Amino acid sequence: MPHKITLTGSATGPLREYDRYVAFDMREKGSPSAPKGLKKSTFISYTVFVAKKAFNKTGLTKKSIMQEKILIQGEPTLDIPIDECPGEVGVICFQITVLPNKKDKEGNDLNDKKEAKQEASAAQQEVAATKQEEKPAPTSQPAANEEKKAEKVQTEVKETPVQEKKVEPQKKQITNQPKGTQDLLSFDEIIVPEEFLKTRPNPQKTQKVIDFVKRTGRLDEPLTIEKGSNILKDGYRRYIVAKTVKMDKVPVMYEYQKS
Repeated sequence: MPHKITLTGSATGPLREYDRYVAFDMREKGSPSAPKGLKKSTFISYTVFVAKKAFNKTGLTKKSIMQEKILIQGEPTLDIPIDECPGEVGVICFQITVLPNKKDKEGNDLNDKKEAKQEASAAQQEVAATKQEEKPAPTSQPAANEEKKAEKVQTEVKETPVQEKKVEPQKKQITNQPKGTQDLLSFDEIIVPEEFLKTRPNPQKTQKVIDFVKRTGRLDEPLTIEKGSNILKDGYRRYIVAKTVKMDKVPVMYEYQKS
């Protein structure tokens, strides 16, 4: 019986269209713990293949697929040509679903509560104003003086300048870089562990990344390095590509040391 697989997340690369299907890349983080004596897995990259008819029903576009969170259900395959499957695992998709954005849902709930509160407050003020008009009371001289004092105090309060809130400087956005990029680091600052230097990435997949860089001017994914030590944790193939095309700076995402 074929093994079923479920993925959640967003596309990490552009949508590629073929005759009857489309394909895009996704990735998921490996398990945080591994059996004793085995190396902990980092990220696993997937290439998802979806029939055009099923993809069009979702309403996704080439742009939105890299922003929306999606759910993929399918089965792994080894029968796709390597030039069409840059991911480590190919997945034939049986069902694709766009997941709701949690932040948007919470924002709509807050707006609904705020509007309801404002409507209730406006209704209370209208009732209070109506009652005040129905009960006109003669104003004595002392009461008139008190009203003038109250108006003067209110005027002074209104005229007091309100201190402006300090605007926090916005973080500088890194443009024209792959999704997930947290920083641009000098290539010479990256430290490659001995275990990576003993390996040789697949030449065909490496050439495909080189072609992508020549076509777009950037890497397709950031390198994963350890924060503080700058030790390469994942993305040795892209490190080789950056070295080959002589990139001065490379996009990185950080993995923090365990305390």
